[in-house]
Amino acid sequence: MSVQCQRIALPMPYRYLLFYKPYDVLSQFSEDPLPDGTRRPTLKDYITVAGVYPVGRLDRDSEGLMLLTNNGRVQHILSDPRFEHPRTYWVQVERIPDAAALQQLRSGVAIQSYRTRPAQVRLLAMEPELPPRNPPIRYRKSVPTAWLEMTLTEGKNRQVRRMTAAVGFPTLRLVRVGIGPLRLDGLAPGDWRELESAELKALLAPIR
Repeated sequence: MSVQCQRIALPMPYRYLLFYKPYDVLSQFSEDPLPDGTRRPTLKDYITVAGVYPVGRLDRDSEGLMLLTNNGRVQHILSDPRFEHPRTYWVQVERIPDAAALQQLRSGVAIQSYRTRPAQVRLLAMEPELPPRNPPIRYRKSVPTAWLEMTLTEGKNRQVRRMTAAVGFPTLRLVRVGIGPLRLDGLAPGDWRELESAELKALLAPIR
């Protein structure tokens, strides 16, 4: 008598990836072609791991740190603004924000019909060390620029850009450098890597 063996599907191990999204890359894995038949680059052009999805997103014209995972619960918690998960950005703006503008950003800014939550905002003393953007921002010799570090606990559509514009200092370049305890350090644009055990422990500690 023959015994027919059944293959038992084992649960897929959870994966957690850090990715440095370059400028002009969409925060998704697929996109319909443009009318001329061309397509914009997406995560599929960089990420070779199947079954992972981004936690939140970055606009096409923004750069920096993204977290991808196949753990749906973690993805939901880190994306939901109710959990107030912090994200940190380096923001290059036109002109030099004064103390009043910085305080407005910290206290909350009215954008459309919404008032932003309080944020951590500081003026950086020096330009941060970042890879050059391709293409570079358009400089105007007569207009100085400054860099801010902003940490938000929400992620409305184009929120950082709308906040700085609302206080009179338009954003020129936007780079996300932190997601909770995770940092962009050590990655170049287009690179990705798995989280190390200490990073994963720090990320998951507040949500267990």
